[in-house]
Amino acid sequence: MKKTAASLFQLAREALERAGARRGMAEAAARHLVRAEEHGLPTHGMSRVPFYCGFLRNARADGAARPVMAADKAAACLIDNRDGLPYESAQWAIDEVIQRARRNGIGFAGITNSGHVGVLGIHLLPVAEAGMVGVAFTNSPAAIPAWGGKKALFGTDPVAFVFPRKGREPLVIDLALTTVVRGKIMLAMHKGEKIPDGWALDRDGKPTNDPKEAIEHGSLFPIGGAKGAMLALAFELICTALTGAAIGAEADSFFSEKGNRPRIGHAFLAIDPGALAGNERYFERVETLVTAMLADEGVRTPGSRRFAAERGARGGIDLADDLLAKIEKLAAG
Repeated sequence: MKKTAASLFQLAREALERAGARRGMAEAAARHLVRAEEHGLPTHGMSRVPFYCGFLRNARADGAARPVMAADKAAACLIDNRDGLPYESAQWAIDEVIQRARRNGIGFAGITNSGHVGVLGIHLLPVAEAGMVGVAFTNSPAAIPAWGGKKALFGTDPVAFVFPRKGREPLVIDLALTTVVRGKIMLAMHKGEKIPDGWALDRDGKPTNDPKEAIEHGSLFPIGGAKGAMLALAFELICTALTGAAIGAEADSFFSEKGNRPRIGHAFLAIDPGALAGNERYFERVETLVTAMLADEGVRTPGSRRFAAERGARGGIDLADDLLAKIEKLAAG
């Protein structure tokens, strides 16, 4: 069924409030989930409303929590999310890195005691709008084994970059360090479908086509084999050693109904091109590279599909009837 973005925002907010989130927390989360739908990313959109409601009702997230500044020094700061849904903390972190980059040329904000943070590339869009380069990292419950191991240790540990362009939509590079995002395996599990070869390993470290085994007991293939596993190690350390957050193996699966509060970490970075080669040189270099890319037939700029989907969503967003009914029931209490 096609719904407006405004109606989906209200529905998501009401469902989250009914589950125990205070108004500001619910609004920040709902705004992000609707934006994900607009960008054509349903695995991280409204399908997460029941997911977050379960987190709140099972006390895996604190709906009354308010983030606080835990450390503050020059270009860097640390925000304690205090176990709430992390969208307010992410907004605050983005505001901080932009302001700090304006003053110092670079800004870094870590977040600790956090949870599932959605689409990193969406969080970074205000950095691009401010004319700066943005980078974001997050860890997550264990999904990837250390190279040579069988037991999941590192998270999927997504990373995102935004590069502003002059008078054009920014480049948005946004990926997890696994061959497929967990959300796709979760959807396959809900539909009772098998997953393709090369997506996941079972509890014994052997390839599996069973999404339930992959989500609940197994691990995921890292991109690029050993190289992907090394990147996962690096990103895990950025998100945990710098912020004091839990490593992936200390956080219970997001998809388990019962479990601990994840208390994972995120990191956001903004870089002002004006503090380095200068804005004009920055934009010239970006366009020179993009022009060379697009001269090769079949190449598209990263993020272009998202922005095209967003333009198409102005006429409404399609949502599966069963998902809509489920969220409406949650919103009604």
